This record gives sequence, C-alpha cells and structure tokens, in this order.
Amino acid sequence: MSIEMIGKQIASMRKEKGIKQEELAKFVGVSAQAVSKWENGGVPDTELLPKIADFFSVSVDSLFGRNITDYSDLREAICKKIIDTPNEQRFKAVFNYCWDMERALYGHIPKDGSIEDYERELGKQEQRYSSIMSDYGFTRMGVANKLQYFLLVPEIQNTDTAIFEGVDYLTFFKDFSDKDVFDACVFLNKRDSDKAFTENLFVKNLKIEADKAKQIIVVLEKYNLLYKTQIEMDDETQTVYNFKPTPSFIAFLIFAREMIKTPNNFSYYSGGRNKPYLK
Repeated sequence: MSIEMIGKQIASMRKEKGIKQEELAKFVGVSAQAVSKWENGGVPDTELLPKIADFFSVSVDSLFGRNITDYSDLREAICKKIIDTPNEQRFKAVFNYCWDMERALYGHIPKDGSIEDYERELGKQEQRYSSIMSDYGFTRMGVANKLQYFLLVPEIQNTDTAIFEGVDYLTFFKDFSDKDVFDACVFLNKRDSDKAFTENLFVKNLKIEADKAKQIIVVLEKYNLLYKTQIEMDDETQTVYNFKPTPSFIAFLIFAREMIKTPNNFSYYSGGRNKPYLK
C-alpha cells in the first residue's frame, strides 16, 4: 500500500470503531479539517504516524495496510487505551473488550460491532447471557441493557487447597434468608453510605421493632458491613453506625438471580467441560 493510501486506512479504522474525526484530531493534536484532508487523499506528517497508531491501538505498519501480527505490546496497548479513555467511559470500553474476549474464547474473531450495537438489536427489555465452560476455566456474562456483568474464573490450579472448606456457608445463608436482614442490606445500598445512623433508622423505615433492629445490627457487624462510632450528644454517649457497601453483595444478588431464574437465552454457549467444578 502506498503512503497516499494511509488516509483511506485511517478512515476505515475510524468508521469501524464509530469514532468521530474530532476525537482523532483532539488526540493527535490537529484540526478536524486536517483529519478530513487525510481521509480524502492527503497524507499525515510522518511524525504523527506513531500517535495515530496509538489512538487505534495498532502498529504503524497497520496504517500502511500491512497485516503483521505482533502481540509483544498488546497488553500495554490495551492498558494505554483504557487509561486514555475518559473516566465516565472506561467501564463501557472495558466491557466491550470483555465482549470481544468472550467471543474469542468461543472461537470467533470479533470483526463486527460493539456491545452497544448488539444490544440495540436485542431491544431494551431482552436479557441475554453468554457462558464458556471448559476444563481450563469458565466465564459467565450478562449481555443486555438490563443487567451487564462479566465473570472469568481460570481453573483452580492448586488442588491441595480446599478453598471452600472452613467457610460457614450455612450460617451465612441462614442470616441473609431473614427478610428483615435482607431488606436492611438492600435499603442501606440505596442510601448514602456517608450518612451515619442509629438503630432507629431501621425501626422507622423497615417497620420493625427495636429488638429486631438490634439483631440486624449484630448480623451486619458480623460480616463487616458496619462500623460504629461513639459520640457525645445531650450529655450522653450514643452509638452511631456507618454502612460499608461492598460490590460482593451486588454480585451475590446477580448470581443468586441466575440460580432462581435459570438463563435460557444465550448469545454464546459452550458446554465442553468434563471436569467437576469442585475438587
């Protein structure tokens, strides 16, 4: 490919990724008119080529249309791309990479659109899942506007370590099967965690007795979901609490939902696992 064709290559990569000329121009440090000129037959200055390649996370060779596969700096390029993405867009960008990895694990080379394109085809109410299960690990992915997540678990290598032993699961499930405890956790996760409270908050909002509110406090403290502070008020020492939110509770709800409502609508599904999950 001649140097004059670089502009067409830039236009092709930009359109494939759904990027505006202004975005590329801002990253490289030129005007949008300059990008437009490249794409219509012009040629970028040679010193700009590395920065243009960085923007698309490709090699300079790729700008010339040379399909040389070099994975030596792939992780660095992905990390740099994420770092250069605005904070408010990072999680969406990383979720797109997860979508690509899920398809690659299935055996497809992702050449089509982003997760947003796929979700637009699904519609706002449809829930899709994806799961790759092999003897080397498994994935679980929520692919939808309603509920998005990605879990990847490589196969546990240390077979001498029984990581699930010595954990009192039965007491945990018993504690959180109490409706008032569960309702308290949901309530606190909807509330500003910086705001301190007393047991009376549960009494008023959950419509429960004071003794029950005390029991809930004990349970939440057991799982380190609360920390307490002693304050002096009206010549008395009072105990106030602050909630310590954890994403583990939300993850717990997500996967409990899958156990209760078994997914049956998959974008990708590979059940090629022969090993038991627990050793």
